[in-house]
Amino acid sequence: MIRAAALVSGDGALLQTVLDSMYFGEIPNFELTAVICTESDAYALRRARNSGVEAFVVEPSLFPTKLSYSMAVSNKLRDMDIDLVILAGYNMPLGVISTQFRKRIIGVYPSLIPAFVNCDDAPERAALERGCRVTGATAFFADIDGNIGAIIAQQAVDILPNDTPESLSRRIMEDAEWKLLPKAIILYCQNRLEIHGDRVIIKGE
Repeated sequence: MIRAAALVSGDGALLQTVLDSMYFGEIPNFELTAVICTESDAYALRRARNSGVEAFVVEPSLFPTKLSYSMAVSNKLRDMDIDLVILAGYNMPLGVISTQFRKRIIGVYPSLIPAFVNCDDAPERAALERGCRVTGATAFFADIDGNIGAIIAQQAVDILPNDTPESLSRRIMEDAEWKLLPKAIILYCQNRLEIHGDRVIIKGE
């Protein structure tokens, strides 16, 4: 059984896709053991508790540095014997979490990496401003520095002529991110993901 924890900030819409997949038994050999949230009033906490998942708040403001914050979160994950860390809308740097859970951190990003991965603005807005016809989302492993590492899966989303950053962001989330995160977790729990350098090989494909 893979014991997982989700790191979240905000309303937890991405977290809900994991909770739903777990509820319907779509992820084999998987248990979402805990949700760790950065905000005490985040709706993500209610989503977790409504699903019977233990939820914790670790507020960054209580720590002198981002490094000490990441150490506190990492220690909490280790105390719970977590096997897999899921980034479900987490807005803090990973810090030491990325080294202590190397190759065991999965997240999604709203672009087709490597496009717009380091843009100053939202990647959805950047895609519109550059006149892209297609964008999408990417499921990935975090690298040792806590950045986007090896790509697990990608899903393209067409950009429509009347799209705004808000409408495009919503469609990327619904049509790509919400599908990719559970897919990546399923592949991980099936032991089908192998990291070779900067590449992920999916066994059986």
